[in-house]
Amino acid sequence: MFEGLRFNHWNTGEDDDGIVTLTLDRAGSSVNAISRSMLDELAQIVERLAIEKPAGVILHSAKPSGFAVGADIKEFVEYARQDSVLENIEHGQQVYEALARLPCPTVAAVHGICMGGGTELILACQQRIAVDDEKTRIALPEIMLGIHPGWGGSARLPRMIGATQALQLMLTGRSLSARRALRLGVVDRLAAPEVLLIEAKHLLRRPRTAPFVRRLQAWASNTWPARQLLAPMVRRQTAAKVRKEHYPAPFAMIEVWRRGGSHMQQRLRLEARSVATLAQTSTARNLIRVFFLQERLKGQGAGTAAEIRQVHVVGAGVMGGDIAAWAAFKGFEVTLQDRELKYIQPALDRARQLYEKKLKSAVRVDEALRRLQPDVEGNGAASADLLIEAIYEDADAKRTLYAKLEPQFQASEILASNTSSIPLDALRTDLKAPQRFLGLHFFNPVAQMPLVEVVRHDQLDPAVEKRVMAFCKALGKLPVAVKGTPGFLVNRILMPYLLEALRLYGEGVPGPVLDREAKKFGMPMGPIELADTVGLDVCASVGKELAPFLKLDVPTTLGEKLESGKRGKKDGQGLYVWHDGKAQKPEVDKDYVMPADLQDRMILPMVNEAVACLADGVVDDADLLDAGVIFGTGFAPFRGGPIQYARSAGIDATRQRLEQLAKQYGERFRPRHGWDHPALAPNSSDQPI
Repeated sequence: MFEGLRFNHWNTGEDDDGIVTLTLDRAGSSVNAISRSMLDELAQIVERLAIEKPAGVILHSAKPSGFAVGADIKEFVEYARQDSVLENIEHGQQVYEALARLPCPTVAAVHGICMGGGTELILACQQRIAVDDEKTRIALPEIMLGIHPGWGGSARLPRMIGATQALQLMLTGRSLSARRALRLGVVDRLAAPEVLLIEAKHLLRRPRTAPFVRRLQAWASNTWPARQLLAPMVRRQTAAKVRKEHYPAPFAMIEVWRRGGSHMQQRLRLEARSVATLAQTSTARNLIRVFFLQERLKGQGAGTAAEIRQVHVVGAGVMGGDIAAWAAFKGFEVTLQDRELKYIQPALDRARQLYEKKLKSAVRVDEALRRLQPDVEGNGAASADLLIEAIYEDADAKRTLYAKLEPQFQASEILASNTSSIPLDALRTDLKAPQRFLGLHFFNPVAQMPLVEVVRHDQLDPAVEKRVMAFCKALGKLPVAVKGTPGFLVNRILMPYLLEALRLYGEGVPGPVLDREAKKFGMPMGPIELADTVGLDVCASVGKELAPFLKLDVPTTLGEKLESGKRGKKDGQGLYVWHDGKAQKPEVDKDYVMPADLQDRMILPMVNEAVACLADGVVDDADLLDAGVIFGTGFAPFRGGPIQYARSAGIDATRQRLEQLAKQYGERFRPRHGWDHPALAPNSSDQPI
């Protein structure tokens, strides 16, 4: 059938029954990222299929990792630079629509990862079958890049499974398991991996039709009256979560769906134009940059964690207990040590809650709990590959503990401290093997926060750092290597922001106003709520540690609250009163007039300290700094990180603004060293990659 045609990215075959198999296999790549050349070849294949009319067509992937990771983002960046996004989006739509219109049955056989443009490809097939295992994940996550589906996803999915479910999936980018995809109607059948293609042929011969009620509901939710009624509701729900000026893509996609009629070509035309417009926004450029930064952090964990199998954690408090629970959840054998079992039990209880929420199977929950063993005597220290110390923040106490533990170690055992601010030079002084000692700073809550700071010092063995980076990746975390100076990266940059917000609070600015303005800038949580959530005692401890180094004062507000026993969320009262885990924020006087420079006073100290961190070599480069701050603090991703924000606002303008604030409020705003760093030069990094 394909005589005379040669393909680099597709393998073709035809069996005796006239069924054609198309296998995605991008040349020179371990994954299928759908490129222009892959689409060009698919266009030729589909054109031939339309002429030959085989008995059926099966699409599947030759890559072990999965069906397709989505469109080639690097190519998309180039299209945006060349202002050719619209033409390339329309080209992809035409290829997929030609596939959808083939006069023969088509089935997509899915295994592993199926994202973005890969999901849109399977939606263009008449039927879909997926491997019934945990590795299968299907999603349309384009919204996370500041755009939305552009190869027919927003045109097809709402009509297939109903607008309500489809919009929720596309607006969140949430991935579906195989079984969830089956329940929603995204796939039609499930199969074991070894019989996927056999079952795909059965599905070709006996296509499944969605139940009448589901088809009726899907149709009804996409009629013109339904779209005009539902769109404002979805828009309001979205506006409650994100601001349109920060993240325009969700609102643009809702509008594309609202305006899209019954004609497929109209829906595709609206979709393509919308994506082309979004591609030129600063939000899309920054979110795509953040995507590549995330991939870079993942790459830093490249390697194998096989050398680390057993982990011993000392300190069963919130951080130590949750680190131990997460490591066991990810398959490591873990022992958890504290003075008495009564101090370990709360951590075991939290672990069970985590496992029940994540695993949803009593057998798997029990398996995970068996990997997490209480160890009051500390016997696990002698057999562990990695020991993580997570006791309270006191350098003398930590050194005393190390002196007891290190003589028990195996020859290659690694010692890591979860210290959040103490310089490693102050902790490694008496160690016999300082080359196998480093910081491993997790963030609270451990199960949710993606970043881990891998803290270096001048005697650290690079091979040990690499082993720990691989361990972090095996935990599903994003590791960033940082210099072991006070506060490392995240706390050093975050603390000036928190302390200035607390100073403003002490000056009489209402907490809800400070929180509102921080969120308006794009922070995920306001500083007053954050201080209560972290704990005022923790803020005071870290602030006391860092204040001399940063030449800042700890506001008296913290001391006053702590003296009265109000540490924040964990006590039910701090700067706010807390009830059922939620802050009860007081009403702000309607006549209150907010200071005009409130945002600058909170945000610019972070930017100022980020520049100093860059100059001090706390991280290897500006991109890693931005990545660490985004994934460690939630710094507005659409702004690209503090360094990228300064570039966008203008380096000279930002520095001058700090000078103005210094004249008005004091030396703490004076521009720190590093504003002449080469990474801050014009056009030093104004592109996503």
